[in-house]
Amino acid sequence: MTKPKTSAPTGAGGNAAPAEQPTFRSNPEVDAKIDAYIKENPKYWNYVQAMPRERLERSVVLNEVRELDRQQRIREGVLKQIGRNPELKRAYDLLVKDLPEEQKEGVIAQIARSTRRAVARTQGQQQQKPEGVAV
Repeated sequence: MTKPKTSAPTGAGGNAAPAEQPTFRSNPEVDAKIDAYIKENPKYWNYVQAMPRERLERSVVLNEVRELDRQQRIREGVLKQIGRNPELKRAYDLLVKDLPEEQKEGVIAQIARSTRRAVARTQGQQQQKPEGVAV
């Protein structure tokens, strides 16, 4: 899969500057996964190749929109869970007390997600230890 090496400068409308084309790089691991998927799903690959360019571009944008929606739902769920526990809410509010108001909610959600991942990772490691090993 290729992606731009550097982000393209944006114009007034938020679009990339038309005069500069991004330089793409290749990730061999991602390319191998894509190639394997194509090999396992030739009918789907033919379908994608037959798509008109605009439809293909809109499909890529749709995937981005779906990902942003998913992230927003996760963020809202995390904040809702924190809001249900007044003690937890106070703890997070204390952590972000010195931040500008517009950044507080985002930082609280970020800290909560990181904490949840760390706890899940720790619990997963404890469950994987063989019997007889002290935890």
